[in-house]
Amino acid sequence: MTRKRTVVIGLLGVTLDAGREESRWQRWRPTVSLCQHDDFVVDRLELLHSQKSSNLAQRIEEDIQAVSPETHVQKMGMELNDPWDFEEVYSALHDFSRGYVFDTENEDYLIHITTGTHVAQICLFLLTESRHFPAKLIQTSPPRRKSKQDTAGNFQVIDLDLSRYDRLATRFEKEQLEGLQYLKSGIDTRNDAFNHLIQNLERVAIRSVDPILLCGPTGAGKSQLARKIFELKKSRRQVDGEFVEINCATLRGDQAMSALFGHVKGAFTGALSDRKGLLKAADQGILFLDEIGELGLDEQAMLLRAIEEKTFLPMGSDDSVTSNFQLLAGTNRDLKSEVTEGKFREDLLARINIWTFHLPGLKERREDIEPNLEYELEQFTESTGSMVRFNKEAREAFLSFATSNEAKWSANFRDLNAALTRMATLAPAGRINLEVTKEEIGRLKRSWSEEGADSVVDQLEKVLDREAIEQIDRFDRAQLADVIQICLESSSLSEAGRQLFNISRSRRKSTNDSDRLRKYLAKFGLDWKTLQAHR
Repeated sequence: MTRKRTVVIGLLGVTLDAGREESRWQRWRPTVSLCQHDDFVVDRLELLHSQKSSNLAQRIEEDIQAVSPETHVQKMGMELNDPWDFEEVYSALHDFSRGYVFDTENEDYLIHITTGTHVAQICLFLLTESRHFPAKLIQTSPPRRKSKQDTAGNFQVIDLDLSRYDRLATRFEKEQLEGLQYLKSGIDTRNDAFNHLIQNLERVAIRSVDPILLCGPTGAGKSQLARKIFELKKSRRQVDGEFVEINCATLRGDQAMSALFGHVKGAFTGALSDRKGLLKAADQGILFLDEIGELGLDEQAMLLRAIEEKTFLPMGSDDSVTSNFQLLAGTNRDLKSEVTEGKFREDLLARINIWTFHLPGLKERREDIEPNLEYELEQFTESTGSMVRFNKEAREAFLSFATSNEAKWSANFRDLNAALTRMATLAPAGRINLEVTKEEIGRLKRSWSEEGADSVVDQLEKVLDREAIEQIDRFDRAQLADVIQICLESSSLSEAGRQLFNISRSRRKSTNDSDRLRKYLAKFGLDWKTLQAHR
């Protein structure tokens, strides 16, 4: 196996590395000492220095060539007006890390933290811990006993363990906010619960390689969020491989086994050549299994082994294949209930349930609809090249409807995206007007009404058993289902009553919407407390 090249990145020590006379060879100099160890070979040294230290840098290069001809010294300029200014030093080193081309497949990197000011050393530590530098640290020290013959001293390679450096390795607020905004696609979301979820998810994404389970209804944004997690980790150089995604609902039988784990030629009828499979394609990267609850039990068992042992057997093969991937999984099912019913393996759920995040549906984030309008229109512009905007009247009308309880958003962001796409496409002269908006609102209402007709019994089964439902006339079922839906979406009995009786109440001398609703529910053996228990 070919040895990886060792590359050290460090700052020139303007005091410790200094010396012109021959006597300099009789004392320890940290940068030169890196290359004086018989058991440690530096293939390349990236030496960062200022313009005024160019002569010293040249002398250090020549001295290293004398003691270690195999070491190539690459001098790189870095100007600092004040090397004790934390903001300036961190910015300069941060920019360097972003611009440097790391080849982690062929090279191992070490960050030398002995030279430079204490501020520089702290910044190098933090940038390495945060994986801006995909490296380990190396620290050099003078020999314990003064000797003219031994000037190499000692060195120690430090592989950062976050659990040991919690107090020191704190994240900068600006860096964290950038990560949060990245996961939210730059959308200034307003829902407190969602923002808190993203804040926790950002921490987990950059600190953990364990499986992450994203739960939530269809269209809540699980796939988009999974890709954002990958891109965030990729930008931090925490993954070298690809993002591989598959919807497990599309996999069945041999096709599922082959797609996930691959096969060898002749494994089954039609297997005319080898196939590496998605798990292998995700090696050193991220595998996103959307709707993981759709996987069969056999596939679940093999997936568990692949997660725990990083190995699996392709179909028809006796030889194990290795793949080191991080698993992200998505589901709109209650996997604990699936375990009880024998449809999902308990041991697999325990393994992927380390980090679980429940994404709320759009109905639970109505305050986020407005900022998402601009995002969806920007996406439309990017994909079509045509800029489209609302006029003021149309925008207010759409937002009024979209944030009301009339808007069901049953497909969540897919519904919102489709609505904005239709309006933007039909907008005359790039302006969505009131006529286009009213037409789209009518279309959404009709669509959700048709969906509701098929889900009346499902709605009733939330609060009534099948026998009780069968005792209700079909005529009354639809009305009761609608009443239940309004009650589940309302924060109080009076709020639900106002919505349900908003027309007839204007014709009554005295109104008590709460009492009317309470009596209506009692006809079916229901009350407000019972309904709220099913929210």
